[in-house]
Parts: sequence; C-alpha cells; structure tokens
Amino acid sequence: MTVCRRIRELQERGVIRRWAALLDREKLGLHACVLANVSLERHVEGVVDGFERQVRACPEIIECHGITGEADYLIKVVVPDMKAYDRFLHEVVFRIPGVASIRTNVVLREVKYETALPI
Repeated sequence: MTVCRRIRELQERGVIRRWAALLDREKLGLHACVLANVSLERHVEGVVDGFERQVRACPEIIECHGITGEADYLIKVVVPDMKAYDRFLHEVVFRIPGVASIRTNVVLREVKYETALPI
C-alpha cells in the first residue's frame, strides 16, 4: 500500500497531472507531423488570449509553446497528410485573429520521443 499512498500524495500535490496512454499516431492514420512557428501581429492581451484559447480547442495541435526568437509560438500539428495540413492552415490557423505568419517545418522522422522527465 505504500506505493498507492505515494502515488495518491503525488496526485494531490499536482506532481502527477494526469494519466495517459501513448498512442501510435501512424497506426491511427496521422502520418504527417509538422512543427510550425507562428508569429502574431501584435502582443496585446486580447490577441494572445484569443490565439491561445483557439489553440487549446484544436485537436490537431497537440503541443503549443510560447517561445523567444523570431516567432511567438511553436506548435506541433498531426494530420493524416500534407493535403490535410494545407486544409488545416486555411480553415483554422489563417482564420485566427492576430496571426501574422506561420513557418512550417515537416518532420521527416522522429529520432527521439520521450515523455519521462529526467528526474
């Protein structure tokens, strides 16, 4: 029972945020993985909040990070193919108010994909 108690304590403290199964995206038909740099027109509260709200609601975007450098955000997008990514850009991203530009990098292969933290 000590392991169960320790896990419960970690959950209560928020160290364990949630439990998840790691799915094979290729076997689910999500063959294209894209990393895209998104720049906003302006950095005012309404634009930033609106962008982040829309990103959270979009299932194709599986990660979003606010970053430093030339872009404002880095998003990771998974879709069936590049035609679906083109559709995603036009139907979703380009319609988000405040998006100035997006630079796409297509993932050719995953060299390392880990979810464990180095603790």
